Amino acid sequence: MPQLRIALAQVNPTVGDLAGNADTVVEWTRKAVEAGANLVVFPEMVLTGYPVEDLAMRGSFGHASRAALDALAARLGEAGCGEVPVWAGYLDLDEVGPRNAAAVLHGGAVVARQFKHHLPNYGVFDERRYFKAGTTLDIVRVHGLEIGMVICEDIWQEGGPIAALGRAGVDLVVAPNASPYERAKDDARLPLVARRAREAGAPLVYVNQVGGQDDLVFDGDSMVVATDGTLLARAPQFVEHLMLVDLDLPGGAARMDVEVADDFAVRRVVVSTALVAGYEPAVCPTVAEPLPEAAEVWSALVTGLRDYAQKNGFRSVVLGLSGGIDSAVCAALSVDALGADAVYGVSMPSVYSSAHSRSDAADLAERTGLHYAEQPIADLVEVFVRQLGLTGLAEENVQARCRGVTLMGLSNQHGHLVLATGNKTELAVGYSTIYGDAVGGFAPIKDVPKTLVWELARWRNAEAEKRGEVPPIPENSIEKPPSAELRPGQLDSDSLPDYELLDAVLDDYVEGDRGYDDLVAAGFAPELIDRVLRMVDRAEYKRRQYPPGTKISFKAFGRDRRLPITNAWREGGR
Repeated sequence: MPQLRIALAQVNPTVGDLAGNADTVVEWTRKAVEAGANLVVFPEMVLTGYPVEDLAMRGSFGHASRAALDALAARLGEAGCGEVPVWAGYLDLDEVGPRNAAAVLHGGAVVARQFKHHLPNYGVFDERRYFKAGTTLDIVRVHGLEIGMVICEDIWQEGGPIAALGRAGVDLVVAPNASPYERAKDDARLPLVARRAREAGAPLVYVNQVGGQDDLVFDGDSMVVATDGTLLARAPQFVEHLMLVDLDLPGGAARMDVEVADDFAVRRVVVSTALVAGYEPAVCPTVAEPLPEAAEVWSALVTGLRDYAQKNGFRSVVLGLSGGIDSAVCAALSVDALGADAVYGVSMPSVYSSAHSRSDAADLAERTGLHYAEQPIADLVEVFVRQLGLTGLAEENVQARCRGVTLMGLSNQHGHLVLATGNKTELAVGYSTIYGDAVGGFAPIKDVPKTLVWELARWRNAEAEKRGEVPPIPENSIEKPPSAELRPGQLDSDSLPDYELLDAVLDDYVEGDRGYDDLVAAGFAPELIDRVLRMVDRAEYKRRQYPPGTKISFKAFGRDRRLPITNAWREGGR
């Protein structure tokens, strides 16, 4: 029979909101206690939010975090939750420096604390810049069971705390995490957690946060894995969720009364020694299925946009509606994230705008129910063209810039968050107008290749049809050839290779970091490689000035890919 009920609190903290995050811990702990939990585990740095970036270097924030932790322990006691140990992550600050830490709160006090050992320093992570590594392990005895802890990256790297816990002997391992989402990450996550459970010789409780933080989004996907790697329970993705799991833990792990295990100082803390009497499980373990790929990506984009707007105090968004696929997908995402009443779409036709662009934009507005207005820009463009004598590309770009000024004016007047609607493919090759269609405070599909934009549009419409709803995206926006409509008869294909081929090259060059010879060996034509790489390399200055947007890929533009703007190196000697 089960002997321990564990509550996994998959919650959505906000970076820097110590009071609000503490309220969340108290609220969800109370729910767990009412459900009969014997212990509660929260995500990595739940008290401060994650990632805190350079806030970690501010002594004032570090001291405030420690004070908030002590106050939280007292509040839990006052709320009648003091007898249930709570694992909660926070920012510590000691004589060595800032620490990515987690503490055990019990009886109104902090009874144990541990610092993250493996500090990731790749991709979006810069933890060696902020934190000092930990070399101690606190093993806490709860109802006679020995419970060890590791923090996020500690399970993603070989060796270290997991191996040490296995050597010291534990009955259970809890792992608070703040592991950002990217496509196909779950293909690695579950096998990894299973492998670490076998390595530790104990079940592993993996608790991940959910929600958006700037360009990162966290998908939750918390889980419990048995000692043999069997998946016992799994939380749904992209939603806050309290998952209760009843475990039958025999206890009496092959404990070694050691003070040092694999160079880690081991400290054993006793919270309670009396075993929980066996009981009949009150709940069946949930094993949520991972979302299909398109649904998963859409959920990530919705979550990222919703939390960026709401956590930064925006009640509404505004975006240009061109009648094309990118703005249509961004509008549909916005409606799903914030509700139609919070979305303002603006059609800004010029003398080159086609009739179908205007009608498709109006059709999108009717389908989604968003606020819709038309603001012609022909007169604005004429003033710039006539006064400055603009022709050719300069005349084309001033149209985009008039649209950008229009959206920013509406933003200033009404407090909307402006959305930039460009996709990853366009951003890669610089196919956008800086200070024009690139203006905005957030870019929902910044990390979405053009071919995936079409795939998502078709998926979203199909989902609407399954539910008996009106598909949000006009079929004409999906099927018509894409065009910026900045000159008569213009099509994207006038300036760019076929998008299927272009995205294949970009995937290898941007995400795969493959060089010229590698691309030739992959079968791409040398002239195509020269053309695409030249566009990508020359557009670095544009990307640096683009708004943040939700990361869904292994390597997004921004912190994942840091290249100099002033850069004379060219692949293949171009």
